[in-house]
Amino acid sequence: MDVRRREFLALTGLAASAVALGGCGAPGAAAAPDGSLRAAFGQPVTDLDPYNAGTAVDEASLIVKRLVFDTLVRYEGGRLAPGLATSWRRTGDTTWVFELRPGVRFHDGSPLTARDVVACVERTKAVKSAQSALWATVKSARADGDHRVTFVTDGPMGTLPVNLTLLFIVPARRVADPAQKRRPVGSGPFRVTGFTPSTNVELARFDGYWGGRAGLPGISMPFIAETSSAITALRNGDVDLLWPVPSDQLGEVRGRRGVRVATVPSWTYYLTWFNCGRKPFTDPRVRRAMWQALDMEEIVGKLFGAGAEQMRAPIPSTVFGYAEQPPYRYDPGAARAALRAAGLGDGFETTMMWFDATGPLARELAQSMISAWARIGVEVRPQSIEKAQWLQRLNSLDWDMELQTNTVTTGDAAFTLGRLYTSKADRMGYRNAGLDAVLAEAGQAADPERREELYARACKTIWDDAVGIFPAALTTAYGLRTGLTGFTPAANNQPDLSAVRRNP
Repeated sequence: MDVRRREFLALTGLAASAVALGGCGAPGAAAAPDGSLRAAFGQPVTDLDPYNAGTAVDEASLIVKRLVFDTLVRYEGGRLAPGLATSWRRTGDTTWVFELRPGVRFHDGSPLTARDVVACVERTKAVKSAQSALWATVKSARADGDHRVTFVTDGPMGTLPVNLTLLFIVPARRVADPAQKRRPVGSGPFRVTGFTPSTNVELARFDGYWGGRAGLPGISMPFIAETSSAITALRNGDVDLLWPVPSDQLGEVRGRRGVRVATVPSWTYYLTWFNCGRKPFTDPRVRRAMWQALDMEEIVGKLFGAGAEQMRAPIPSTVFGYAEQPPYRYDPGAARAALRAAGLGDGFETTMMWFDATGPLARELAQSMISAWARIGVEVRPQSIEKAQWLQRLNSLDWDMELQTNTVTTGDAAFTLGRLYTSKADRMGYRNAGLDAVLAEAGQAADPERREELYARACKTIWDDAVGIFPAALTTAYGLRTGLTGFTPAANNQPDLSAVRRNP
């Protein structure tokens, strides 16, 4: 290897000496085996604990967790499918019974039992996190023998099987083990051999996996902060898989020798929340004015082109429960008039925070909006911060406005609308008793048509109240080496990498 090549790999976190987890601090830490898939996602992985409050719905962490842990229910081809549970049934308005798969073993060799599932449910309910709203209606879970779990809910809960696609199962004795943050034990197709937070994750194939051996011996997942460096690594063959590739840089990947592009309309979208508990955003007139100041069609078109579509609801059009809303018309004059009516005729100053790796062209999107707001007399001070600080401030409501991507991980509105916009969730200081009632009924309903009706009402309320601004739903582009087979792009940005193989 020449010196320049070695320097590049070291700087991007791809050299074995830099990544193989000397910084992990875990005994016996090791790099992924030879022949492993080298996969780079656009956000850093900061924690692997399946019940960590701060990363409960963190996209980068979820990618790894789905490779290391199993869930009772999973998605296959957009439909619910058996995972650790082979079947489930509703035995009453408030009771569900799940039959567990026999013969499953965790990475430490211990067998899966119903007691493990119960312990994981109890741990999930005990930890206050961004997932808490999903489990609030679960009253209890009990083990009926080794391979049956009965859930009792506080009222009907039609969304339980969907929510269980997010409950990662670990041995009962490990649910509160601090070691799970760095070297977690699950029952998934890969086990963790090393982890340096925000730098790299190393996985090795778990040959005892109940679903059969993964296609490759391991996975190495470096975080490469600069997209241009990541694309160079892909083109040079130092990375096998890269996502998301920003739409403005697809030309650097598409048509290049040894590389191909796979795209999928995703469940990922940009949002800008207002802290509705902090003046002046307590006033919906101010929130609507901020939206009217934006020529969203032009902003989205210029920045993303075919890589995104302008949103017409607070969730992407590909998600169950989507209901199209009329767009906010670009009208700076009306925006200024609304501010005057709210007593802000001279404008005001505020801040907006984000972290650059939240999604493609995040900084450019932020700057486009900030420039537009300046034209109606609103000075928005940009706060581009590290992801860990952003998470801490987000969860403590220590912000005025914030920009982020969000992914409807389950493809169901319950995950986003039912989890984020209730008064109890208090994610952005917004409280609406009427919306709470609609979302509660939607979470209870089992009939899909009724659920769609209710989520349509929820979409309208959130949109009309301008709880946030919803600029763009993204198309996720994956860049991959042509020698890979078995790869299927995932709408939730969490592809099943266990199915990937190399051509001989």
